[in-house]
Amino acid sequence: MRAFPELVAWGRSQRSAARVLALLVGGLFLTGPASAQVREIRRVLIFNELGLWSPGVAAIDNEVYSALSKSPYQIEFYTEDLDSSLFPNAATQKEFRDWYFRKYQNRKLDLIIAVGPSAIAFMSESHRTFSPGTPIVFWSSTDEFAEPPTLDADFTGVWGVAQPDKTLDAALRLRPDTEHVFVVGGVAPYDRHLEALVKGRFRRYESKVDFTYLTELAMPELLEQLGHLPNHSIVYHTSIMQDAKGTHFIDASQAVPMVATAANAPVFAVDDVDVGKGTVGGDVFSFSLAGRVIADMASRILNGEKPKDIPIVKGANTYMFDWRALERWGLRESDLPAGSVVLNRPPTLWESYKFYIIGGVSLILIEALLIGGLLWNRARRRKAETELARSFEIVRESEERFRLVSNTAPVMIWMAGPDKLCTYFNQPWLEFTGRVVEKELGNGWSEGVHPDDLAVCLEIYGGSFARREPFQMQYRLRRNDGEYRWVLDIGVPRFNSDGSFAGYIGSAIDITDRKQAEAAMSGLSRKLIEAQEAERRRIARELHDDINQRIALLAVNLQTIKSDLPAADARASQQLQESWERVLDIGNDVQALSHRLHSSRLEFLGLEVACAGFCREFSKQQDVKIELAFNDVPKSIPSEVSLCLFRVLQEALHNAAKYSGVNQFEVSLTGQPNEIQLRVHDSGVGFDSTQISNGEGLGLISMMERAKLVGGNLSIESEPGHGTTIVASVRLGDRAAPPEASAYSSIRSAS
Repeated sequence: MRAFPELVAWGRSQRSAARVLALLVGGLFLTGPASAQVREIRRVLIFNELGLWSPGVAAIDNEVYSALSKSPYQIEFYTEDLDSSLFPNAATQKEFRDWYFRKYQNRKLDLIIAVGPSAIAFMSESHRTFSPGTPIVFWSSTDEFAEPPTLDADFTGVWGVAQPDKTLDAALRLRPDTEHVFVVGGVAPYDRHLEALVKGRFRRYESKVDFTYLTELAMPELLEQLGHLPNHSIVYHTSIMQDAKGTHFIDASQAVPMVATAANAPVFAVDDVDVGKGTVGGDVFSFSLAGRVIADMASRILNGEKPKDIPIVKGANTYMFDWRALERWGLRESDLPAGSVVLNRPPTLWESYKFYIIGGVSLILIEALLIGGLLWNRARRRKAETELARSFEIVRESEERFRLVSNTAPVMIWMAGPDKLCTYFNQPWLEFTGRVVEKELGNGWSEGVHPDDLAVCLEIYGGSFARREPFQMQYRLRRNDGEYRWVLDIGVPRFNSDGSFAGYIGSAIDITDRKQAEAAMSGLSRKLIEAQEAERRRIARELHDDINQRIALLAVNLQTIKSDLPAADARASQQLQESWERVLDIGNDVQALSHRLHSSRLEFLGLEVACAGFCREFSKQQDVKIELAFNDVPKSIPSEVSLCLFRVLQEALHNAAKYSGVNQFEVSLTGQPNEIQLRVHDSGVGFDSTQISNGEGLGLISMMERAKLVGGNLSIESEPGHGTTIVASVRLGDRAAPPEASAYSSIRSAS
């Protein structure tokens, strides 16, 4: 993990891009069939020692993002960096930590991933106050701590172990004539840490080879010396995050390539991100492997396992070498340790041309099979010709049977080919339309469709053909006496025995009587709601103008009687005071009941003010919290629409308070082009929406009927344990309100 000050701003922008990418990968919020199920949210904070400009940190974070994006949960990623290499000052680091503590103190986290010693130290010191009880998965090296931190049962992770001695053993095996080892490094704290570690591990080799530590040089001087190393030398590169002149580097992408290019001896490295940049390799710490281990631990914890049940892993190293560097320095691949990973090896002759070889052999075999197939097919041809004649006869008989059944069926049947053109109509269809079959074939049937229904009818018909999906539609079709009758037309795709699309077959029935029955029921609903609203208004007026006034007068009389009592009669005065207060409470309740039955705010101040007033009163009466939002609500809304939405709001909130089991609700009223939408949501116990059609939930049915009467739509989304959302939408402006909407207009004018 290396730093470069000039790229801090770039690193932070890359961090933001990584967050966005992770959210896009994890949420591809649910397209396809899975989108019907809202996934549970899990919040994961990744606390990095360095920014994503560090190749090691980026490798670990990318593995975590990739693995958790496949989680059954919807992951919210939060990524923070301490940037300890760029801001090493203890006071600055404390300011960072204090800021992060304030930032997340009210955010419930499900998992924390700490990458690097500063991140682990922060978590171990403040875990119980920063995010108590939250599981923590970490990565770092124990060698980076003056004193390893004490980790409680909420911690598990990976301790990285640098093994420069194993790299040196492999280097001496590749170059047994080595006499000089030059250790290259910088002066940053992490550079010094690795230098001290290497010196300790290399001490036992000092009797075999000569060691020189080039760690106090500016980069130009270092590169100059590396170009003039003596024969029989190798270079071990630790880390150059800062040279002696104070210049900062991103080691893997800047310092390593410069060192490997300048050195006249093979260069061995510490990390896997350094391999492939001109270095030979070695026993390297694999950030990618560590990231996969951490990601696996994180997935197990999110799935319910406890950190204490997941053992801490020590080391994530592998032997990794670059084939190009081996070739450059004449090192034999056969001398590498067993199980070594070799990068950039060119493909063998078989690997390069195996597809051509396989293709050539396959072509010869195919040609042989074709010749055999031709001979075999020739023998079958004569047999097939005989069977074909018999098949034609069977098909003819089958068609005759189909026509007989079709013409005697009590429904109108049609068939169409893959080109959407109709090829068949049965006798009941022809008798219904009074036309000959020649005029109905192709697109001729559409001439009998009512002009107002034709466009929608053809759109459904053509769209279903394109998708090869079943469809059903209702439209008016002209009967033989000239009267247009409503028909229900259902079509399903047909496929040949080989799976190819053959067209559609469908049936239509006259549903005019059913439509008339539905209209009658709708009219009855309209009259019931009209009567209900009229009675509400009458009762509200009686309560407000008569009963409430009489209660107010009674309160005044009680207050007058109290004032006339002798001052010594304290008991009677107290009783009158209590009676006066109760009468006032009754008056307030009667007034509130009057407002619920009929809102004067709705009539004189509009829907927005009426909704706000009702929510305020309901919140106070029921001791609940309502989050209310208005967005672009039109100034002018038809009275029947305002009344419909207001009644839906009343019924929805009463149901939520009564059945949801929670005391916090969300209400929004949003204006859109030519439409207004009311949304009421709770996060309570929910219910089985099938109860609506099973005779339960009369209030919900009432809301649906009210929306239907003003040409609107009401949708209810609810599942047991997942809350309930009710959305009422009504078109405005040029909307074509149904006749039933006049019920609201008549009620409004009756006042």
